[in-house]
Amino acid sequence: MILAVCPLSRLDAHLAAHAPSHVISLLSPTAEAPQIAGGLRLHLAFHDIAEPREGLTPPDAGLIARLLAFADTWDGARPLLAHCYAGVSRSTAAAFILACRLAPGRDEAELARTLRTLSPSATPNPLMVALADAALARGGRMVSAVAAIGRGADAFEGEAFAWDLAQ
Repeated sequence: MILAVCPLSRLDAHLAAHAPSHVISLLSPTAEAPQIAGGLRLHLAFHDIAEPREGLTPPDAGLIARLLAFADTWDGARPLLAHCYAGVSRSTAAAFILACRLAPGRDEAELARTLRTLSPSATPNPLMVALADAALARGGRMVSAVAAIGRGADAFEGEAFAWDLAQ
């Protein structure tokens, strides 16, 4: 079960490299969704903000429910690819959330540390993580795990990575 993550600028290369069966686009409401042929696709449009702000669209419980339901359609035979604009916050939050969903017996702190190892710039969106923590009844452990790894290294774009959940 491979979760692949990349910024929008590297999407075409990673679609070709990974041939994912499922693609998640996490972009701002004003961004046009990229055209992707084949496979199942989920486009979630919201701003990358950590708390609600006037004039901006935050992630909400409904968005997280859609993300989790989409993950439930994935059999893991081919990779699932998540991307956002920079590959730093929204897509890494989605990867962490999906790892927690798909590996329910694994420790949240260990999953967060693995994410940090795979992506030194990963700074998972804390509002997405908090909403998923509630939806998955993780009792604050997801929030604590992401807080423990802290802000990632400064970067214009995150490094693309592939996370093998079977390991």
